[in-house]
Amino acid sequence: MIRKYMLPVLAATGFGFAVVIVVKGSKTLPPAPPVVAPSMSPYLTFVAGAGLVEASTENIAIGTQLAGIVSKIYVAIGDRVKTGDPLFLIDDRATRAELATRRAAVKVAEADLANAKNQLALAESLTDKRAMSVEELDNRRYAVQTADAKLTQAQTDLQATQTTLERLTVHAPVDGQVLQVKVHVGEFAPTGVLAQPLVLLGNVEPLCVRVDVDENDAWRVRPNTAAVAYLRGNNQIKVPLKFVRFEPYVIPKQSLTGESTERVDTRVLQVIYSFDRADLPIYTGQQMDIYIEAPGHDEGGKS
Repeated sequence: MIRKYMLPVLAATGFGFAVVIVVKGSKTLPPAPPVVAPSMSPYLTFVAGAGLVEASTENIAIGTQLAGIVSKIYVAIGDRVKTGDPLFLIDDRATRAELATRRAAVKVAEADLANAKNQLALAESLTDKRAMSVEELDNRRYAVQTADAKLTQAQTDLQATQTTLERLTVHAPVDGQVLQVKVHVGEFAPTGVLAQPLVLLGNVEPLCVRVDVDENDAWRVRPNTAAVAYLRGNNQIKVPLKFVRFEPYVIPKQSLTGESTERVDTRVLQVIYSFDRADLPIYTGQQMDIYIEAPGHDEGGKS
């Protein structure tokens, strides 16, 4: 008798418990508040874009013309360098040994040329022309020409080796700041275009920001109009921008935000602005939210 009524009661209890769980689970959860309040445009009509901070010279990936083992590094991350300052050195011991050999070869060639000239001068100083045949005199003249040619070749080889030695030291091509050093003493430095540059260098005075403007809004952006940048993650840090140039070739967007409304086939016009960082904690490679004052969509192509 007890079993007869126990099963329905348990079933009803389980059904009620399931209903309660479903009702609780179907409640709409409130959206999580943003970690940082988003920035707001100071302009009534504007174009917004994402910007990436870079050096005013653009970020220069320093490579080496000659592959080899790095034997010395002259700079550290954050150092300021001038044009021509050494950055790092490829092992030059073999080249220095070759240079010593080339210098010795030049001295030998100089001595041979001096001896040939002396022999020719002696022959030409003879008062009795019968004392030496015309053939012997011609041979001495030819010996001077040969010795001179050998000296020229030795000097050329010496100069080539000196140039190779100079190329083993990689120098800064511009004034700037060392942004990255990704090579270490004892590592092999290859030539060519690398996925990770050996040294990253750029002029950070002033800094620039490269802004991606959606191609649908590109026509609204004008040069020399007001623009402002907010640091991503802190909308209290903002800087006014100065127009530098348009990159006239529209490219596929590479820095995707991940928003569901964003198209992966978006093409963007890149606009370059400069700004004075002063003491603000803004660094190359950071993202910024950019607002550019622009006419509204209903203003057509009016300037």
